[in-house]
Amino acid sequence: MSRPGRDDAPDRLYTLTGGRSRSGPDTPFDLVTLVVAESDPVAGMQSEHAAILRFAKRPTAVVEIAAELRLPVSITRVLLSDLLDSGRVSARHPHVAALPDPDILEQVLVGLRNI
Repeated sequence: MSRPGRDDAPDRLYTLTGGRSRSGPDTPFDLVTLVVAESDPVAGMQSEHAAILRFAKRPTAVVEIAAELRLPVSITRVLLSDLLDSGRVSARHPHVAALPDPDILEQVLVGLRNI
């Protein structure tokens, strides 16, 4: 019985990544890393690489790419690492909003209690 979200063909995944099961330790990809295609697909390119380049014309999170390809995130990271190494994609983490000053938050809390 096939489970949703599971690829029951591990040999296919092995072939996609050339036997690699993990991207390198210095790879910048986590679930929310934004990926942007820096080039268009070229003839003869692996179909998954071409699909990533078409899908990531705008900043797209790694988890979204994995969902679109219907591949595990770990396999998607390996594919993205290949594209990053060849300069075909760029990666950046989304901006994290600065936390407000705790004194201001305390003043707001006091003001709310006084209402």
